[in-house]
Amino acid sequence: MSEEVERAAAEAFRRHWGQIVATLIGATGDWDLAEECAQDAFELALANWRRDGVPNSPGAWLTTTARNRATDRLRRRSVAAAKLRQVAVMARGEPGPAELAEEMFDGDDASRSGVQDDRLRLIFTCCHPALALDARVALTLRTLAGLGTPEIARAFLVPEPTMAQRLVRAKRKIRNAGIPYRVPPAPLLPERTQAVLGVLYLLFNEGYAATGGAELIRASLTAEAIRLARLLVRLMSGESEVVGLLALMLLHDARGAARLDDAGDLVPLEEQDRARWDTRQIAEGVRLLEAALRRGRPGPYQVQAAIAACHATAADAADTDWEQIALLYERLTGLVPSPVVELNRAVAVAMAHGPQAGLDLVESLEASGALPGYHLLPATRADLLRRLHRCDEAAAAYRQALELVTTDSERRFLLRRLAALTLGG
Repeated sequence: MSEEVERAAAEAFRRHWGQIVATLIGATGDWDLAEECAQDAFELALANWRRDGVPNSPGAWLTTTARNRATDRLRRRSVAAAKLRQVAVMARGEPGPAELAEEMFDGDDASRSGVQDDRLRLIFTCCHPALALDARVALTLRTLAGLGTPEIARAFLVPEPTMAQRLVRAKRKIRNAGIPYRVPPAPLLPERTQAVLGVLYLLFNEGYAATGGAELIRASLTAEAIRLARLLVRLMSGESEVVGLLALMLLHDARGAARLDDAGDLVPLEEQDRARWDTRQIAEGVRLLEAALRRGRPGPYQVQAAIAACHATAADAADTDWEQIALLYERLTGLVPSPVVELNRAVAVAMAHGPQAGLDLVESLEASGALPGYHLLPATRADLLRRLHRCDEAAAAYRQALELVTTDSERRFLLRRLAALTLGG
């Protein structure tokens, strides 16, 4: 019974967290209050559902509980009666979270914007142009995707206190500036599109390679990101980067079944059973990528999709066109300079021109002080040293990576590599 309740609560969190938080924000205008009351509702759910059983409509139960918590807290704060009345409106007929989400928008929001999906409307709403791009993406991931501050901090490669402050400042700016919490009309959507793409890609990445915990892959997040990207393509089919992002997700996700073995351990790309790759998904991703590239406006998502296509269409590891991949990473560096892109380019250069060429780039990156605390930097250095048969140095680098890694499956992979080195394998 306890496992059943926990599964039901986890499923309810995945499906309803964003809408419940968004609905409370729409009613109260208070982001912190909304998150706290939603969190309270999920904690109460575990205790009550264990005792009384899972309700027929978990979403409605959670929404009602969160609303009641918000009402109680507002009463204690002696806020204006108007705000209390607004929250009370949410009780009419005990609607579920989807219906309540509708109430927070103007009646014509969906028709004016053309965005019919609740979740996608909420993402456009959160990505307000008055906020810095990073703040928009981080706030949306926190509010609608339910990702914790540590997960978002790792995704942005910043310390957790830095991300916490960034989120606090964003909420304060929204409150002080009186920024309305509503989806914009269709002509104003493009100014928010870049941030929306950033949200969807980080959501996908968190599902594709979780930043922490026992599970490396969170299939529910990748599936949701792909679903939302498909909706966005239908809405903005003329935007080549939107199409490029969907192609990128599909090409990565196509390899999902081969990325873990039966024990849940990570399988490196060169060792994956390519017969388990989803060929239909690869074909769709390549077709979308080619359609986007024909428009002649290659952006970062299209370039990354082209790299993924090089991997996905290679007959085997030896057939991979690493020289082309290295050139694409060089192009990507010009579009979006970042130390993570540089690290990936170093791997491609190593595969195309030998491990020493890649190691030179990695050591240059380390000397610059970039990527502190990022486990893939010492892990990559370890792998290149291993290929150069510098075993003692490789072992030291693997140990350094093990001190930083945050997922269990990656930790087991690094331990296997280290054991093979120390045993002379």
